[in-house]
Amino acid sequence: MRAALSGCLAGFTLLLAGLAQAQGADAAPACPAPYEMRALNLYGAWRAQWQNSDAPAATLQLERHPELGDSVRGRVERDGIAALLAGDVNDGDLTLEESRDGKRISANWIGRVVEGSCGKEIRGTWTDADTDAKRDFVLRRQSGWQ
Repeated sequence: MRAALSGCLAGFTLLLAGLAQAQGADAAPACPAPYEMRALNLYGAWRAQWQNSDAPAATLQLERHPELGDSVRGRVERDGIAALLAGDVNDGDLTLEESRDGKRISANWIGRVVEGSCGKEIRGTWTDADTDAKRDFVLRRQSGWQ
């Protein structure tokens, strides 16, 4: 009886270890390094502050892109104007395309996840597609998938 119980416990332990390993393959690290960032680390609300500018902050809301599994889509709002966003993060580099009309790119967000920020801060440059005007930004996570 004791041997059978011991064998069952050993099998159960192996099963749990296998499940934990399988879940770990799909789960995001609790504190990802920039190169570990994936789209799911971007899901949620972000606040964009412009560096060296008195322009009002913007808010971004990002979610899973329905057609592109490891990409995001969402919205940005600033100065009472909303625009659509789509993009991804690869090896710590963020690329978002902004569209005010849903048809053409009106601006680009190119940034880098800040080392040691656990994926909660991204710094880069926003570029207006029409005027080529540039603004340095800092994105900070407000809420969402932690």
